[in-house]
Amino acid sequence: MTNMVFKVFALVVLAVAVAARPDTPSYSPPAHPAPSYSPPSPSYSAPVRPSPSYNAPVYPDVPPQYNAQYNVNDEYSGNNYGHQEDRDGYNTQGTYYVQLPDGRVQKVTYYVDGESGYVAEVTYEGEPQYPAYQPAPSTSYQPAPSPSYA
Repeated sequence: MTNMVFKVFALVVLAVAVAARPDTPSYSPPAHPAPSYSPPSPSYSAPVRPSPSYNAPVYPDVPPQYNAQYNVNDEYSGNNYGHQEDRDGYNTQGTYYVQLPDGRVQKVTYYVDGESGYVAEVTYEGEPQYPAYQPAPSTSYQPAPSPSYA
């Protein structure tokens, strides 16, 4: 019976606590002053500089003039080629050559001027060589002999 009385008492206390609760909360946050900011005044005087400006480079209007050449002759790899060119204004002339797989050297001699464009003459030096086909030796796998323990 005491258990029942305790349950009724707990229920009455809970009902009184709920009834005593206000409908609107009474909490309000504490008032804070509005933030304020004032930048510090500089203690130095900065120099006044002009804004940067860009000027495009000026190149003199002179006609191109050069002489260039290179040669490669590598006996190990079989590379043999080169180029030589002279230019004076709109007039250009030169030669380039290359070793062909058949043993000949192909040579191109050319010139370029303002009116005729690129004019080339192709020549070949030497006779083509076509050696007879030699198949590569066949390699076959032979296992190593087994060691004999005597």
